[in-house]
Amino acid sequence: MPSTAESGPADVSGAGDGTGASLWERDLYPPVKRYLEGLGFAVKGEIGGCDLVAVGPGETPLLVIGELKRSFTLDLVLQAVDRMAVADEIWVAIPASRRGRGRETDPRVRRLCRLLGLGLLLVGPGPQVTPLLEPTGYQPRLDKKRRSRLLEEHRRRRGDPAVGGSSRMPILTAYRQQALACAAALTDGPRRPRDLKAGCPDAAKILQRNVYGWFERVAHGLYGLTDSGHAALLRWPDVMPPVAEPLEQAIDTANLLR
Repeated sequence: MPSTAESGPADVSGAGDGTGASLWERDLYPPVKRYLEGLGFAVKGEIGGCDLVAVGPGETPLLVIGELKRSFTLDLVLQAVDRMAVADEIWVAIPASRRGRGRETDPRVRRLCRLLGLGLLLVGPGPQVTPLLEPTGYQPRLDKKRRSRLLEEHRRRRGDPAVGGSSRMPILTAYRQQALACAAALTDGPRRPRDLKAGCPDAAKILQRNVYGWFERVAHGLYGLTDSGHAALLRWPDVMPPVAEPLEQAIDTANLLR
């Protein structure tokens, strides 16, 4: 099982210019992601309100949550404390200041992180990621239900479609990915939920609930795509391919539309 406690400074591409104020939170995500991947973790962004969730291999995986901020603030500390009940380790990541005189050099910052058991990552200058403090110490009572939801969303989400630190835009969750796959499968005409189940295990629930307004029932047990559904496919074109339809299913679908 990987452990972030075994790490040292790493040179990781994609960090931006390391000037601190010029970096956005989403700019910190690629280098931190690659850094944790180098330690053996599977990293995905924007899961359950967390900037990133990293999961180690094994039957009882190590769950690491990372929070990204442009500077060390009270809001960052409060976010990290809120995540403690669901993760094995919490890391906070901030960019290096221009002249090396930022909060990363303040001994009070490290003392606070140490008291709370938080890990502290410094991104920059350039592509470098340096662990300033390892996560140890305080561990509150585990919130097993919330932890389980994070692990399940991480497992079900295909790829890593959401950049950690992003805001003001819909997150491509595992549910939305399945809904998009259903929509892609309906572009050639209406189908039944069971025809889509191979690529979308929850197709029946997704079509019936129609959370996003992308689907419409055109006949008993038969669903088609609305204008909103077509627009969604244009907005998120990189989804899994439509489910292939066997010939007998295509014939049954045609009969239902008569």
